[in-house]
Amino acid sequence: MYGVILLLVVAMLSLLLTRIATIALTATGMSRPSARFQARSALTGVGFTTTESEAVVAHPARRRIIMALMLLGSVGLATSIAGILAGVVGKANAGDRLTRTVVLLGGLGVIYWISTSKRVDRRLSSVIGRGLARFTDLDVRDYAALLHVSGEYEVKEMLAVPGAWMTGRTLGELRLRDEGILVLGIVRVDGSYLGVPTKQTRIEPGDTLILYGRDGRFAELTSRLAGADGDDAHAQAVARQQQVADEEQDQTQGRFGER
Repeated sequence: MYGVILLLVVAMLSLLLTRIATIALTATGMSRPSARFQARSALTGVGFTTTESEAVVAHPARRRIIMALMLLGSVGLATSIAGILAGVVGKANAGDRLTRTVVLLGGLGVIYWISTSKRVDRRLSSVIGRGLARFTDLDVRDYAALLHVSGEYEVKEMLAVPGAWMTGRTLGELRLRDEGILVLGIVRVDGSYLGVPTKQTRIEPGDTLILYGRDGRFAELTSRLAGADGDDAHAQAVARQQQVADEEQDQTQGRFGER
């Protein structure tokens, strides 16, 4: 029974560590899904190589968070779990094994419920956020709330790579606003930050753009290549945005008409 309890404790601590890291990474500007993925990758030592991982390495605060998770994951978490599992399936009579199995499954069920409960997530996020604000120098302000981000809208970072449709062009040439996307700021390759960029601002390779818009628009924009195909994709995105704007206007007029 001791082995079962220890296994549940390790599972709960792993969940808590990834939750703390997720909130800390979110506080640095990462989206919640990306922060959760990077936190779990670091703790388990999977080490996926993605554009988001590069953004983590290039950011000092994020790098410290990930390094701490990697350190905790390397002190023997996998070895501890293996030893605990060996204790769980060790010598015992049929009654003890049944009790262990019931306790293990019940405990894992509770942990799963905790990990998926939105109510628990909100409460835990609030507690962890206050703790990070009090005991660390990490900026834990809720930028999503400050920007009134809700529904399908979010703030996202995007890296300008060579050969991409955006790279090498000015914001005036890109006309991202016509697609329903706003450029809030740009982090240059040297680490300097350009707030409130103008139409004359040119996107250079290696720049990180801070974008605001609908989540569904970012995936296509990230993979959009330079050339005629990229311009066609931009024109299609503008047409879709115009359609969405017309639908929103009709809905607004309908609500006011009902009043």
